[in-house]
Amino acid sequence: MIEAQKVICKNQGVDTVFPEAYETLGIALSTLGEKTINGLRHPFENGTCGWYIWCGEDLPEDPEFFDSMHVSHISEYLPSIEKYLALPVGYRFLVTETYEDIWYDETLKNV
Repeated sequence: MIEAQKVICKNQGVDTVFPEAYETLGIALSTLGEKTINGLRHPFENGTCGWYIWCGEDLPEDPEFFDSMHVSHISEYLPSIEKYLALPVGYRFLVTETYEDIWYDETLKNV
């Protein structure tokens, strides 16, 4: 997986920022199964790696929407997105079975 993460970052022209297996991310478990998968990376804080992952079109506004999970467990729930998790703070992704979009969102660095 590390090689796939390096390729994603190289294609974006950014350094890899690997999350540690013991760090946590936010994941909306209640949305699993919807076809669109979204992720965004906020700055790290309090043992988190900054990633928030949800499925579906809309980002929920309720902070209780996300469950906390160690990075090491993401492969059990959404193995297809593991390759994006080394993107640095400020990056987002949106993927489906046939589409991939990765972009930098300046607003995420100052949240």
